Amino acid sequence: MTKTILITGATDGIGLLTAKKLSAQGHSVLLHGRSAEKLSAAAAEVGGNPQTYRADLSRLEEVVTLAEALRIDHSQIDVVINNAGVLKLPEPRTDAGLDARFVVNTLAPYLLVQLLLPVLPKAGRVVNLSSAAQAPVEVAALRGEVTLDDMAAYAQSKLAITIWTREMARAHQDGPLFIAVNPGSLLASKMVKEGFGVAGNDLSIGADILARAALSDEFAGASGAYFDNDMGGFDEPHSAVKDPDHVAAVMAAIQELVSGNRPE
Repeated sequence: MTKTILITGATDGIGLLTAKKLSAQGHSVLLHGRSAEKLSAAAAEVGGNPQTYRADLSRLEEVVTLAEALRIDHSQIDVVINNAGVLKLPEPRTDAGLDARFVVNTLAPYLLVQLLLPVLPKAGRVVNLSSAAQAPVEVAALRGEVTLDDMAAYAQSKLAITIWTREMARAHQDGPLFIAVNPGSLLASKMVKEGFGVAGNDLSIGADILARAALSDEFAGASGAYFDNDMGGFDEPHSAVKDPDHVAAVMAAIQELVSGNRPE
């Protein structure tokens, strides 16, 4: 059955390769990117005339506009793959005073999913990109009150998205599914090349697991689970996800930070 699948950060790297893979299988892919020029190039590479949506995910007001456009165009979106992510930035502080790593990697996908819930069917899926790099979240840093170095911000933002994946799964036990995935460490993405100065491993490793998480039966009963592609299976994320006080503090901060951008 043909699915409608939104992929954020789909203009290069794992996102683009995943879009090409899913489009080749006959699915309708919706491509998100920050640059109109890159979106046009990505659409041409994916083929099949996919719809494109431009938004800067470091600006939560643009996430709202993105969600509105998607809901106007589509009465149903079967899968959301929150692939977009950042590590190193020339200016990590947003105009709103927040750390852009937390905004793009944690807050924007949370807000986007909240706004798209009305068009996500019970049988739908939300696939969130986590990472092998996870660290307990400094809530003050999430709130923009403390500045972190690149890797600390990245690792904490990835644990934060893993936390909200689990919490959303608990809140929506009748669906859609929420799954956190480490697509593989040091894959040959732009982020890895810029952040670590290495060529990286085959991107298809990541694209293959994202496509499986989006569609395959092996994930059908895995809502709230964490899949570690380095290990080749489901695994436990950082132990901080089992600290109820930590989880509650992180979720309270996430909900407060996006609250001004959600409809009442």
